[in-house]
Amino acid sequence: MVTAKVWVLKKHFEGFPKTSDFDLKKIELPNLKNGELLLESVFLSVDPYMRPYSQRDMKEGDIMIGTQVARIVESKNPAFTVGAFVVAGSGWRTHFISDGRDLRCLPSSWPESLPKSLALGTVGMPGLTAYFGLLEVCKMKPGETVLVNAAAGAVGSVVGQLAKIGGCKVVGCAGSDYKVAYLKKIGFDEAFNYKTVTSLYEALHKASPDGYDCFFDNVGGEFASIVINQMKKYGRIAVCGAISQYNDSMPKKGPYVQIPMVSKELQMEGFLVTRWNNRWEEGLNALLKWVVEGKVQYHEQVTEGFENMPTAFIGMLRGENLGKAVVKV
Repeated sequence: MVTAKVWVLKKHFEGFPKTSDFDLKKIELPNLKNGELLLESVFLSVDPYMRPYSQRDMKEGDIMIGTQVARIVESKNPAFTVGAFVVAGSGWRTHFISDGRDLRCLPSSWPESLPKSLALGTVGMPGLTAYFGLLEVCKMKPGETVLVNAAAGAVGSVVGQLAKIGGCKVVGCAGSDYKVAYLKKIGFDEAFNYKTVTSLYEALHKASPDGYDCFFDNVGGEFASIVINQMKKYGRIAVCGAISQYNDSMPKKGPYVQIPMVSKELQMEGFLVTRWNNRWEEGLNALLKWVVEGKVQYHEQVTEGFENMPTAFIGMLRGENLGKAVVKV
């Protein structure tokens, strides 16, 4: 009999999440049946989507949603061997039982020297979000100018590097000078700290006086309202997230987008990476190849200890992470 630790949503978030909104519990797992396997989480992911999805999809008392890299510790399923590593979407748990249908094996070409936690970040869902958002929504072309906000985060940092591989000029913005320095280190052409510029409009104009062909938006809100007026004719906007609005208790009333949308003939499209589930292998293999070749660099913000899941989640929402935020059990 294995005892699993789990984090449950004790109370729905009101405004910014608090550690008191979570509760750590223990669950006794049953013995395995034929076809099942027991897994232990090695790395767990904390991501912005958990904030709005928890409000939409969860009840108080439910185990927090999320993904992990897990190791198989016992198997009664011939398709899975003990010691193998997989990606699962089993929420904030130290141990869990699966029949294998909800598990994704790491690519067979995964080098031993590469951290397996990257399967939750650059070579995982965030990397795929950047990959498909740029290729299929923004439809970037060589020579174009791409803007990405929250550029030092798990998705944004990959967006910028993939745009460079695609032959684009890349402008990124982040919330600290340390993050801006990182963006320049990984190849962004222009980067600035949106918290310290006197005018966001002027900073965007200075970075690209001719405007922007593609805008990969992770932030929404006022930022997006300012950018839309600096898009080039026929520009494309990929709406990936709106982290600036996730913790609002009351919806903000913002500027309206119709006039610049019409006058510039813009395309704005929201997307979820699950749209391309049938192409994940393609995306993961491409991302893994670029990482191994050194064309895509990564940085992880690793928090030690399962007991610190809420702290890591809250810190990520506050923008305290550089690159992907993960928790090591």
